[in-house]
Amino acid sequence: MRIHAIPVSAAMDDPGREHRDSEPGVPLRCCLRKSLPGEPVWLFRYSPSAGKGPYAEVGPVFTHVTCPTVPQSDDLPAELLNNSRVLRAYNAAGQIHDGHVVEPGSFARAIEESFNDPAVDSLQVRSLSHGCFLFAISRS
Repeated sequence: MRIHAIPVSAAMDDPGREHRDSEPGVPLRCCLRKSLPGEPVWLFRYSPSAGKGPYAEVGPVFTHVTCPTVPQSDDLPAELLNNSRVLRAYNAAGQIHDGHVVEPGSFARAIEESFNDPAVDSLQVRSLSHGCFLFAISRS
């Protein structure tokens, strides 16, 4: 599998983006960890590439203003998976194929099971409480 974070540059696509000098504890989509006190961040609207047509969604996300690290592309970001999350599967046409709630400690198995279905092209991990996009997963 390959994990896809959001580049900091994506914030520049949203003219309504908001700069925050410090927003501790928010999930950062650039380095796939929670923010620390004193780290400047962007809050902006983002649409993941997997959903197309009526399945395209736009929602709020946070990234650093300048990200100090790049996440490993094949490691699940443990800091963002310590709560229940929604795992959505999309087909190659960008339509939702399946979705379910995944509990902490079960993500690797749930991802493997999803990718065992040949109709699944990519996955999205989302917040259970707010539905916000966290990161995408594709086959390696």
